[in-house]
Order: sequence, then structure tokens, then C-alpha cells
Amino acid sequence: MNTLYNKHVKKCNGLKICFSCYNRLMDKKIPDKVINRLTLYHCILSDFINNKEDVISSKQIAQLLNTDDSQVRKDINYLDNSGKSRVGYGVKELKLAIEKTLGFKKTKKAFIIGAGNLGTAIANYGNFSDYGLNILSLFDNDPKKIGKVVNGMKIEDIVKLPEIAKQDEVDIAILTVPRQFAQTTADFLVNSNIKYIWNFTPVVLSVPNDVQIWNENLMGNFLQFTYSI
Repeated sequence: MNTLYNKHVKKCNGLKICFSCYNRLMDKKIPDKVINRLTLYHCILSDFINNKEDVISSKQIAQLLNTDDSQVRKDINYLDNSGKSRVGYGVKELKLAIEKTLGFKKTKKAFIIGAGNLGTAIANYGNFSDYGLNILSLFDNDPKKIGKVVNGMKIEDIVKLPEIAKQDEVDIAILTVPRQFAQTTADFLVNSNIKYIWNFTPVVLSVPNDVQIWNENLMGNFLQFTYSI
């Protein structure tokens, strides 16, 4: 795997990819792996724009990601894009097509549940708004944390969540509580009309059929990455 690939994976994976996958749960008919790759293409296109380059080919994208250019063309075929793969794609046009298809410009409002190390780290991540995610608040039950501000967002008492979720029309929760509280917190979120849970806990949650879960298996990904080391 080449260094250019590593550069783009470091910039674009994890939070951005998984939230793009959330858009698939919102009735997008694109396979998960394609969504992941499209977000990497989006980062490459941003670099090309910064370098004032107007045209990009599938071969250039493939070389940067150490993949096959036919796969890049297949992925781009999911987009409403007028570029021609053999001639080259307009960089700005292709970037806009990805943003439109994956819903970057459609704002989604969310809460972070659990203001520990992981929750505050996610709150401090600065690029969510570029991808259509607007985190409004954090929630916790620790009196020592309630009322503090993280990256401009107030930590609210968890008991206020149902009222605030209804008031702000929020139906997405990013769950970062300790594992022993994961299921009971998920139950509370479901009863608070939360319909989409981005689960960072190492727990398989049980929720009703009308609630969507996206599991972010950090340790599983790490073990998969280091298995052959």
C-alpha cells in the first residue's frame, strides 16, 4: 500500500466514511464499500482543487489509492456526473456530484451521548459540518461534566434529552458511553424518539426495527489491521 493511499485514508476514513454510510441508511441505494471509496475520491478532488487542477482521470485516482481504474469508473457511474472517464472528469463537477449523491449538503442534526474522552474527541473534530453533520450538544449524567462547554457545545444533563431532541428535531445520536451502560442508554434513546444511533460502544445493541444502528467497531478494525503484524 503506497504512501499516497495512506495519506488519503488518514484524512478521510473513520468518522467521515461512516457518516457517509449513514446516508445509505437514509435510503441511498449505494453499497457500503462504494460509499467508502467515494469519500476517498472526494478528498483527492479537494486536493486537486487546492492545487488548481481542473481535470482528473480515473487512472489518476486509481494510482493514488493503489486500486484499479475500472473500479473507479464503476464507482463514479453511481453518480449523476457528465464527465467522460477516458477524457477526464471535471474536478469541481465530480466533487459536487459526490456531495450531492452522498448528501453532504443536507444538514443532519445530532447529539453526542457520553462526554468522556471519546465523546469529547468527536466533539472537537472540526470537519463534520463539511459533510452535513451538525452536532448540537453533548449529554452526560455526571454532575461534574454537566454545564461545561466542549468546542462551543454545552454538555447537557441526559434527563433533558427527550425535551431537547423534540425541540431541536434531532433524531441522530452518537453513542460513546461505557459499555456497561450502552444498552440501557440505547433504550432511553429509543424512548426519546431517536431513530439513528452511531454506536461507538463495543456492544451489539438491541433496538426496534424502525431504529437504525451503525456500529463503529474500533477495536475490531484495529485487530483486523494488526492481525498479520
